[in-house]
Amino acid sequence: QVRLVESGGGLVHAGGSLRLSCAASGRTFSTYAMGWFRQAPGNDREFVAAISRSAGNTYYYYADPVKGRFTISRDNAKNTVYLQMNRLKPEDTAVYYCALGYVRGASASQRDYDYWGQGTQVTVSS
Repeated sequence: QVRLVESGGGLVHAGGSLRLSCAASGRTFSTYAMGWFRQAPGNDREFVAAISRSAGNTYYYYADPVKGRFTISRDNAKNTVYLQMNRLKPEDTAVYYCALGYVRGASASQRDYDYWGQGTQVTVSS
């Protein structure tokens, strides 16, 4: 059984930065793709960023609203994926979820992810 635990959320002013972490247990972490998704109040959960499993080249994929501001990375030795969020905007306010899936490449589709964390709240004040 896989367990994903997010951390690093909080309250930040617009223009600030946060780094989210997601620690995974129970699987060979490097063989799985990882993704970050978010859900704002009243909205559906949406894709933020993804990173492919560690097999040859590493692939990254970002949603348009976060390109150039957010960076996804992984540390396989620590079984952890990160989301560095810079130049935060009030519209980035949401609960952020990490997800793990056995999929080729970096996927934006929620259907490709089998395990999900409990989420961490990010609030950006204007």
